[in-house]
Amino acid sequence: MARRARIVLAAAAGLENKAICAEVGADANTVSKWRRRFAAHRLDGLLDEPRSGTPHRIGDDAIADIIRLTLEATPPGSTHWSLRSMAKAVGYAPSTIHRIWRAFGLQPHRSETFKLSNDPLFVEKVRGIVGLYLSPPDRALVLCVDEKSQIQALDRTQPLLPMRPGQVERRTHDYTRHGITSLFAALDIATGAVIGRCYPKRRSSEFRKFLDQIEANVPAGLDVHLVMDNYATHKTKPIRDWLAKRPRWHVHFTPTGAPWINQAERFFALLTERQLRRGIHHSTAQLEADIRAFIEAHNADPKPFRWTKSADNILAAIQRFCQRTLQIGGTMKSDH
Repeated sequence: MARRARIVLAAAAGLENKAICAEVGADANTVSKWRRRFAAHRLDGLLDEPRSGTPHRIGDDAIADIIRLTLEATPPGSTHWSLRSMAKAVGYAPSTIHRIWRAFGLQPHRSETFKLSNDPLFVEKVRGIVGLYLSPPDRALVLCVDEKSQIQALDRTQPLLPMRPGQVERRTHDYTRHGITSLFAALDIATGAVIGRCYPKRRSSEFRKFLDQIEANVPAGLDVHLVMDNYATHKTKPIRDWLAKRPRWHVHFTPTGAPWINQAERFFALLTERQLRRGIHHSTAQLEADIRAFIEAHNADPKPFRWTKSADNILAAIQRFCQRTLQIGGTMKSDH
């Protein structure tokens, strides 16, 4: 409506259609159309003509009220709205509520988690680790090291029903535990290859043995950059002494509460998805054998994970999130 009015006002000022097109950003047909409509019907000519189809049964004000209620209130006795509870509250059909929520991207039934690191050296650590990912040093190996602890050897209480045409694979929801193991893994960010070994416990002594295994697999002429978290077993005196005797080893600790920056976590996600979640293991020995088989299959055709975000992009995204969080927190305090 504003653009149509500008077209008419420009015409009243004596401008030609070509000049009006440039001024309002419209083509010649649009300018001619609204000049003719105004000349014939005055202000009524600037309104849209009636269109075919069923007229809207809910107005803009009612839609705004539904959006406001969705964002600012909750139903009695519940933490979030459902289609039926909102429909009952406002007096419209659930299908109408669904169309409105979908149009505005609202999903009250969904909730996600987040965690912001409180590490005072967060910025420095992010820049250092992301710098290793995007521009690894020459004649050096960058390894992401982590442990997946408490992996359970689970067996279902009843036989598995395999997949068949028209039916997905089915298993019982209950299970029997046959022990646990812990996987220590080191991911080479350049090739995607993994050095892995299972231990019954996750202690400093097992971590030192794993470092010995890495040392045996790394060429002597290369520096080694380790990216790992702040778990206590990584900082004990035996580990510090072991690293101090090897000047080619350089440790980069991830920020506290930021496991997403360690690429080994992505490998663990693959392991869980493709082997552990649906695997059936009658003993820890069988579980460890399957884990070793997965690592061997992975290393037969390894592919590195592609890190795309620069440190500046990551920090800018976190800054925007923090600003939105502070704004929401300030609004909630003022409301109360």
